[in-house]
Amino acid sequence: MDRISQIRPADKTAYHHAKDNWDSIAKPLGSFGLLEEMVQKIAAVQGTADVDISERAAVIMCGDHGVVAEGVTQCGSGVTAECARAIAEGRSNVNAVAKACGAKVIAVDVGIAADVDCPELIDCKSAYGTGNIAEGAAMTPEQTERAVKCGMDIAGKLHSQGIKLIVSGEMGIGSTTSASALASVLLGLPPHEVTGRGAGLSTDGLKRKISAIERAIKVNRPDADKPLELLQKLGGLEIAGMTGLFLGGAYYHVPVVIDGVISAAAAAVAFRLEPLCAEYMLASHCSKEPAGEGLLRLMGLDPVINAGLRLGEGTGGLLLVSLLDGAVSLYRNAHRFDDTSIERYTELK
Repeated sequence: MDRISQIRPADKTAYHHAKDNWDSIAKPLGSFGLLEEMVQKIAAVQGTADVDISERAAVIMCGDHGVVAEGVTQCGSGVTAECARAIAEGRSNVNAVAKACGAKVIAVDVGIAADVDCPELIDCKSAYGTGNIAEGAAMTPEQTERAVKCGMDIAGKLHSQGIKLIVSGEMGIGSTTSASALASVLLGLPPHEVTGRGAGLSTDGLKRKISAIERAIKVNRPDADKPLELLQKLGGLEIAGMTGLFLGGAYYHVPVVIDGVISAAAAAVAFRLEPLCAEYMLASHCSKEPAGEGLLRLMGLDPVINAGLRLGEGTGGLLLVSLLDGAVSLYRNAHRFDDTSIERYTELK
């Protein structure tokens, strides 16, 4: 955890050099919108205007939630282990999307409630699922720190392997309940304003979910100004793992893509632990879940995609990678004012 205090700002000089490069392209200034800003952010993270995202990986943190006992999900916790194995073996939704954009997929067991016999699944288990947050804390402080450290270590390992861009993702039945609980506290909003139907709850199921979050906040008395303790009380092990992934991205200077609302909740906790983390994050899309927009706004991040996505597993984050490939190709290869007779555009005042 000492690494958190060593996180430094991204390179503003590289950021401005990347903007100069964009402005030299024979096109209207800023006409590639948020994608220009993202390429500039990547330049700042990498410390060079020679942006490189050729090697990319999606890291899918997997864990179970005790709050499932409150009837807040359509299916039981056993699905987490089954889906985690499918991801690790290359058979799941995220693998199909990753193949399209040339990303490797890494599945990590941070807290699945069962042992999974799968050599491809990275074992980083901090506990066999969390406690029921409607009755008490999700994790012990030690379990929380182990899961965060796991995420930071994985970011470091990927950096050492030459990975230039990390996409965050998760698999955990009950995870939107924890994410909504975290969002309620971080945004200072009542649970009913930030809680959605997740994978597809009925109206009665949604009421149970909101009630469970209300009880969790009452029982645990979390404090938004104590983010690690907040994570311990209301979070999930896979959320803690992703929190570490965002912190690790900032420490090792690798940009990390936020996927949906669960990933955004993890990013928001990392942001509260160290606000500089936001300089190393890229928001892929605004989740259809109610808390999605508020969590991104909290960190000052603008998503590129607004398509009602809520699949999870890092799939939305990987869609951003394809858009970034197009942006980087334009950034690197387009004709420039100096090579043409086209008059340069000037910035409007």
